[in-house]
Amino acid sequence: MTDLAPRASGGSAAASGPTRAADAEPLTATSAGRRPWTSRIWVLPVAEAVVSVVAALGYTLLCTRIGVNPMNRLGQVSGLARMQLFAAVLGLPLLGVLLYTAYRGRPSRHQLVKRLVCAALAGLATGVVAGGIVVALRGTPWPLGGQEGDPSVLVEMANSFRAGEGMSGIYPPGFPALMAVWSKVRYGDTIGGTGFALKDMQIFFSALVGPMAYLAWRLLLRPFWALLIAVPAAVLFLDPIRPYSHVVMIVLLPLLGYCLLELRRAGTRSMKSLMLRGAGMGLIFAVLFLWYSGWYVWAAPGVGLLALFTFPWRAGAPVVKRAAVYVGSVLLTAGFFGAPLLYQMLRLGAQTPDRYAYLAVYVDPAYIMGFASDRAAGKTYMDWPASGEMAGQSGFALLLLFGVGLGVGLGLRNVMVRTAAATLAGAWLARFFFASQMAQDKAVQLYPRTTWIILYCLMILCVMGMMAVVQRGSGWAERTLRPAGGDPAKRVVPPRVVRQLSAGLLCALALFATMGASWSVNRYMPAPQSTDSMGLDAWRAHAVKKPDGTCPRFSPVKDCSDIRVKRWKQYEDDHMLWCANVVAKDWPAICGRRAPFKDKSVE
Repeated sequence: MTDLAPRASGGSAAASGPTRAADAEPLTATSAGRRPWTSRIWVLPVAEAVVSVVAALGYTLLCTRIGVNPMNRLGQVSGLARMQLFAAVLGLPLLGVLLYTAYRGRPSRHQLVKRLVCAALAGLATGVVAGGIVVALRGTPWPLGGQEGDPSVLVEMANSFRAGEGMSGIYPPGFPALMAVWSKVRYGDTIGGTGFALKDMQIFFSALVGPMAYLAWRLLLRPFWALLIAVPAAVLFLDPIRPYSHVVMIVLLPLLGYCLLELRRAGTRSMKSLMLRGAGMGLIFAVLFLWYSGWYVWAAPGVGLLALFTFPWRAGAPVVKRAAVYVGSVLLTAGFFGAPLLYQMLRLGAQTPDRYAYLAVYVDPAYIMGFASDRAAGKTYMDWPASGEMAGQSGFALLLLFGVGLGVGLGLRNVMVRTAAATLAGAWLARFFFASQMAQDKAVQLYPRTTWIILYCLMILCVMGMMAVVQRGSGWAERTLRPAGGDPAKRVVPPRVVRQLSAGLLCALALFATMGASWSVNRYMPAPQSTDSMGLDAWRAHAVKKPDGTCPRFSPVKDCSDIRVKRWKQYEDDHMLWCANVVAKDWPAICGRRAPFKDKSVE
């Protein structure tokens, strides 16, 4: 099953070497003794990265040509439809070439085409989301959120960086610092420049989520399986308001799996190679930590324990020494470059509790199949989430859990299955620990965010279960269905059939990607405050004045808000929960105290 089964992902089938080079089989040699350029180990991975990034950013740039009024629904629908038209015009030729090579092309050529098509699809998936934000913010220089909510805090942090005040508490400094640099380079001293820089970065980094997710999974999996995890995860978890946040979670899990896989291989590598590889992994982990650190808190307990079990304690002194060098290189490099934020967390962590409650805090904490933010759109914990058919669980949840069972039952030798399972267990325990202490400590401690990483781990385990079924099934077919005395070089299931099947499944995945991306974009199309939906953030971006004092082109109000320039300041902790999405009269029943406001329907 050459097109669907994995070549190497840390399991029992990993004897053939790293997956990154597994697909790099040469096309043809131009002359005897001369290797084709595609046989070089770095060529095809670089080509995949370039194709994926160009597809994402190219599509985003194309969406700047969509000329609609995003403030009315007909304009939004026309914009969404034009985006789908662009995606079809770009994507259908790619799928056509893929299908043609699956049916008519040489196997080596099809493998090359499949790699590049998968990379392009990963880029297009989140390019559609970023392009949708371009359409939603057409006519305004302001980012999603305008000058309110989390975007305003990011702008204040960037202003503090520009003023030379350094880090803002325990918040990861990477994104705000880059905002400050880009605003200085791009907008100079223009009033509101840091806000305009945030808009640019929301669009740019939203587009790159798909390529980053796909390339991270390509460290472990072949193109089909890497895309099968990367695209649903990117489309589902991407938050264009804070695109730096979830991309760390998406790439962190495969990187942790790859790091543990390298630990298992430590005995076969030289000391120099181990030190360089460990330092490289440590640097990557440090950069991600400074970009967004929250996911390390949820992943650390399970992965740390798994690392202790993965370490080759009984492999002999030489192997133990090599493994220790690798682990030490990772930890020392990560600790050195991540030290500024680590120091802040140790110094100020206890002084900055999270006391903000919203809809996801009020629902059953065992529900992890969906997430609701403080943009509740009129939903309450009494009617969300909708109860499923089997003990409250939906058909999707049951199918997902069935896939998880396959992954754990058939693929537990795979290092990525172990990594996802360990992360899931650690995040699960942390979730219920913090939730159980919430009423006593009057602190949420961001526990609802474990919903994302738990669901992500379930998705990973489900895909790994499907992969294990294909791998085991292909082996079973070869052993039991081959005629007695048959040619062992001739497969029971012809490779051509498998190539055609994988091409067809990629077409279906591409259709899901464009449909899912459109769903994601539609949530962020401008909607007035009365709707209390995700579209409020785009609406606010159109209600703030431009630097020349005029309103944006499609402003929904005549008197736009003035530009505010503030620096970040730590809020004062009142040691009480703030319950959003709750009317004043319901505060005693939900929050356990009287509302600190009057005459407001919802806060």
